[in-house]
Amino acid sequence: MSLGKLQQNFNSAGVSIFLQTYWGRRYQALPHLDVKDIRSVDWKALRAAGFEGCVFDKDNTLTAPYVLEVHEPLRQSLEECRSVFDGRLAILSNSAGLTQYDPDGEKAAALERQLNIPVLRHASKKPAGTPEELEAHFNVPAHKLIMVGDRYLTDIVYGNLLGMFTIRPAPFTSEGETTVVKSVRAAEDFFIARWKGKGIRAPDHPLVPSTYEGFQRKP
Repeated sequence: MSLGKLQQNFNSAGVSIFLQTYWGRRYQALPHLDVKDIRSVDWKALRAAGFEGCVFDKDNTLTAPYVLEVHEPLRQSLEECRSVFDGRLAILSNSAGLTQYDPDGEKAAALERQLNIPVLRHASKKPAGTPEELEAHFNVPAHKLIMVGDRYLTDIVYGNLLGMFTIRPAPFTSEGETTVVKSVRAAEDFFIARWKGKGIRAPDHPLVPSTYEGFQRKP
């Protein structure tokens, strides 16, 4: 395993926030919408509800791990999202754009060229972070933004802590994932299933009612 991947796998902020979540704020790990993949999301309904931009994780949300190209079955939905939100999209990844893993921004720049989506440069791994960098990029309050990512304890906790609407697409491949990532994902799935079984739900969001099924496309 490369040093970059080892650095990426260790997330001290994530461990700290997970412990806080486990012992008292479990609802922060629950997404407002849990879907098979982004094709299940009704972007037009979200735009009509008042949301003004989307922030995406990269690996297993838009691309396979460590791959620059969009996962082909998702391309049409991504382009629809781009159109609906007038191009107001960004990628916030714990790989490309993260100072620790991508100090010169080379990976972020390559991803931007490939996907034609801005990649936010940032110093803190999700779920750590503050709303200022997002609000400066989009010029709207964080609660008017959507966070889309496959990891409950990074992407979803990050989005919920910042007051965003959170969408969790299931990962579409394990190819390229390290043993550490696979193990952490299994632990996430275990805890989330238990918490859902106890009736824990995502935090309320000011732009939408308590039910979110209207933002999911029917199969």
